[in-house]
Amino acid sequence: MNTKSWKGIKVTERRDKLEMDFESFKIGLLLKKVREDKNLTQEQLVELVDKKRTYIPRVENNGSNLTQKTLYKIVEKGLGRKVKTSIEI
Repeated sequence: MNTKSWKGIKVTERRDKLEMDFESFKIGLLLKKVREDKNLTQEQLVELVDKKRTYIPRVENNGSNLTQKTLYKIVEKGLGRKVKTSIEI
């Protein structure tokens, strides 16, 4: 694959990281929207999923460091919804 460099970073690597960060950000926004639609506070959701007080706000702000196991726990146990996973081929 022919890649160009920008500031010493391969453009495709930089693009891939930006796309991954954006997807994490979208997950955080989706979780926040569902929580608000269910009229739950961040504190109430934290209690439902047994996490530290600062965890839900951090996830909602950027979605980073979110494991699949914790995502399922937040969505299914905390929000009463189902996670649908797909892989683009």
